[in-house]
Amino acid sequence: MKIKKVLNNNVVITENEQNEEMVVMGKGLAFQKKVGQSVDESKIEKTFRLQNTGITEKLDLLLKDTSEKYLTIASEILEYAKAKLPYKLDEYLYVALTDHISFAIKRYNQGIQLRNTLLYEIRKYYKQEFEIGLKAIEFIKEETGIRLDEDEAASIALHLVNSQITGENMDVAIKITNMVNNILNIVKYHFQVEIDENTINYERFLTHLRYFAIRFIRKEKMEDTVDNFLHEHISNKYDKAYECTKKIAIYLQKEFDWYLPKDEEVYLTVHIHRVTFRQENG
Repeated sequence: MKIKKVLNNNVVITENEQNEEMVVMGKGLAFQKKVGQSVDESKIEKTFRLQNTGITEKLDLLLKDTSEKYLTIASEILEYAKAKLPYKLDEYLYVALTDHISFAIKRYNQGIQLRNTLLYEIRKYYKQEFEIGLKAIEFIKEETGIRLDEDEAASIALHLVNSQITGENMDVAIKITNMVNNILNIVKYHFQVEIDENTINYERFLTHLRYFAIRFIRKEKMEDTVDNFLHEHISNKYDKAYECTKKIAIYLQKEFDWYLPKDEEVYLTVHIHRVTFRQENG
């Protein structure tokens, strides 16, 4: 195992037998070592593979000012998250989480506490990611002795949510969360009901809204494939749900200059009917 790059005394970049880049960590692993020399495998404490070579440069820059112990914590969180989540996580999370944890610990030591204004929404809409965020808080406590609060768990969860979308821009995850929250509020106010969040129909609706928002953020073109007969049939059969869909369409047009295609009107109307029918008629 040859050294490709020394990041610091304890972290090097090397390659495995498949010519994939590996981050290799261990105390004193790279002390007085140079590129091309062999890694002392007895000192290896942790490894993880990188498929995106651009991440190496960002880790290099980050570890000039940040302890590698935060990279260790970030890799533990990611290993746990990969086993729990159904989607692939962007490798940039090694950088983003390392930086986030380092900054969070620094703020804690300075007595600065930042509230996550999306804590309620993240806990509510991204339950899996939030549970992983809570587990991450435990990992951080085990490694540093510092107990961070739920606001940090929510921020870590938001990093995971963002990872399936773009990799780097946290603003995207925040925009998606706000869009989903606003659409759900339109449904609640239109029907004057509190939606039962423990139903399968709610989970299906929430999943649809997330990917609906992701398609918007990615500027994916959505073409009309539904025929006029089906659109008219659904809008008449579920007229109150369709009225709600039109309110959502107005919101999206005003806020984002985004026009709903007929396909999406049909899908939203059916989901809205399912998620509200029993409560409205209960």
